[in-house]
Amino acid sequence: MFSTMGDAGVDELVAAVRRGDADEVRALLESGADPETFDDGLPVLCRAVAAYDEPVAEALLEAGADPLRRLPDGSTPLLRAVDGGSHHMVYALASHRVPLPAPEREGLLARARRWTEAGVEAELRRLTGLTGPVERSRVEDDEVGCWCEQLTLGGLTVRDEHRAVLTSMEERYGIRTSFDELVERALAHPDRDHMVWSDVVFTLGRRLDEETWQWTRDLLNHPDRLHRLLAADVMLFLILGDPVKGGDPFWGRGRELVPWAEQEEDPEVLAVILQAMTHDSAPEIEAVGLSHLTHPDPGVRALVTDALQQSEDGRSLARPESLTAVLTLARDEDPGVREAACRWLAHYRGREPEVGDALVALTHDERQPIRIWAVSGLARRDDPRCVETEHRIGPVDEEQRGDERLMDVWRYQRRQEAAEHS
Repeated sequence: MFSTMGDAGVDELVAAVRRGDADEVRALLESGADPETFDDGLPVLCRAVAAYDEPVAEALLEAGADPLRRLPDGSTPLLRAVDGGSHHMVYALASHRVPLPAPEREGLLARARRWTEAGVEAELRRLTGLTGPVERSRVEDDEVGCWCEQLTLGGLTVRDEHRAVLTSMEERYGIRTSFDELVERALAHPDRDHMVWSDVVFTLGRRLDEETWQWTRDLLNHPDRLHRLLAADVMLFLILGDPVKGGDPFWGRGRELVPWAEQEEDPEVLAVILQAMTHDSAPEIEAVGLSHLTHPDPGVRALVTDALQQSEDGRSLARPESLTAVLTLARDEDPGVREAACRWLAHYRGREPEVGDALVALTHDERQPIRIWAVSGLARRDDPRCVETEHRIGPVDEEQRGDERLMDVWRYQRRQEAAEHS
């Protein structure tokens, strides 16, 4: 791209990239700044890659920065992104040119595989030639709810997402990695919220074939809890299906997980199995759910209401024992359990008076989200007590003001006025 800017404009772009000001970078690029501007001998795109600054990198890419530009050391911005280990940064650069030429694609995969096989710390030490302590920190990605570990040695910083890079790029380029290898990659980062674990679950969960279903179900029998937790996670994704591909071949097969829900003793694994299972509806699923009414783990108790059978219009059907269970959960010591019960009661349309009484009691709850559900539930039931309890919700912040539930009392009053004038 031909730049219409002088040295001052170049300096401004370099400065904006260095401080991570994506808006200023875009403005300068729109004013004619060259996206291939150099900073200390390297394109500014490399600066953004090294800083894990995705917004700036994307602005440069959109303006024409070349992720495949060959650099003096033989690398490219894309290969530097692979070395850096950020799954999202690699995806941004790799997907910028479609299709990625075969040599670059093979180089990307080979680079990611080298980091994966060697291990991040070992490769970091090889590149720096240093033997001292490695500085480690946890990096949270609030947008996707995942985290990774960042390692720094001798001024070189990398993140430990190389297995996610390899997994996602293999899938992108049509390489079907074996089930066992993907399991091994996930278990190298034994945390449901780690980027690698999440990416493996996402990859297997999109396969939607009987072979993957059977292998995953068999993994639920593994003696190690982490293997079972991974299997439960994948099962959940398989049952939810793939909205992009428009398929959910395993919807309605949650009841097949009943035997595992009955025997699982680890609360975290059990909770995920219940989440997967309760996307189906069957008497045996409800029975398993009710059997965990007094489970010591609140995360499990909070899922009991999801196990209750539902009618076609999505409203809960309440057999006496089911309603009694929900009313018991509404008095639970754990706020998460009470909120799950309150949400169920707010959607329930049976006329049993104890339901309204329970919702009134919940308008006194210490947690505002529960009070909002309780008042909303009363209004939806046309219970006049919603008017006198609305003030118990208390002040809401700016983000909450668009919550439709806060309008339910007003809607109730309008219905009453319409009925009086009809």
